[in-house]
Amino acid sequence: MTRYDPPVNANTAAPPPATPRNRVVIVMPAYNAAKTLERTYADIPHEVVDRIILVDDVSRDETVRIAESLGLDVIIHRQNLGYGGNQKTCYDAALASGAEVVVMLHPDYQYDATRIPALIQPILEGEVDLMLGSRFLGDPLAGGMPRWKYVSNRFLTGVENLAFGLHLSEYHTGLRAYSRHLLETIPYRLNSDDFVFDQELIAQVVAAGDFRVGEIAVPTRYFVEASSVGLRRSIVYGLSTLRVVIRYLLHRTKLRRSPKLTAAGRPRGRR
Repeated sequence: MTRYDPPVNANTAAPPPATPRNRVVIVMPAYNAAKTLERTYADIPHEVVDRIILVDDVSRDETVRIAESLGLDVIIHRQNLGYGGNQKTCYDAALASGAEVVVMLHPDYQYDATRIPALIQPILEGEVDLMLGSRFLGDPLAGGMPRWKYVSNRFLTGVENLAFGLHLSEYHTGLRAYSRHLLETIPYRLNSDDFVFDQELIAQVVAAGDFRVGEIAVPTRYFVEASSVGLRRSIVYGLSTLRVVIRYLLHRTKLRRSPKLTAAGRPRGRR
């Protein structure tokens, strides 16, 4: 395992050296995940995964101790950098370790990690660059999703589909997978340190113009121990998502170009 204390306000990690086996790396952005981490870990199909990196964002519980006991590579922030800031460290560390496919999995046990092989297969086969685990290809209400969250997710997903020209069932999932080339191309380090990071990243993928996006059905679970964003934070998140959409539309129509939406590298042609 690796413990790393990045400098204050820094997002760059120093994971173990890359090895030829690090083809599929799971990253877990963690904050107070002690009650659910072991169950999440137990569901991971370890035969298809080469490394698991957990980035702890100054948890106040036993998240780090449990992660170390499970043998995970643990990176520890010295101060809380937020959900987006945590993911920046996750992806920096995964790329530095040699990952070809990076799976982002919330350690809150809401998402069925046994679906990871199906999630990563299209990327490994070169068919897509981003895969989302969608709760809405099934019945999230049956899994316990609050109705207000269901309605808000449907609304935001509809708006994003119209703006991005996609036909996805969900954009707001905590289980997703990326190709190495995608993460090396889009400037994710410019994104928000808050929850809207995920939506900014998708906007960057669409703006880059040549990445392909897919999704699979993933059952979800809502229960007391699982982390969940409350109504107030959800409202802020919803408004932030709408700002991302507006920024993307302004960028696409060249009314106001955004550095966030300008790819750092040049996407390859279709394979």
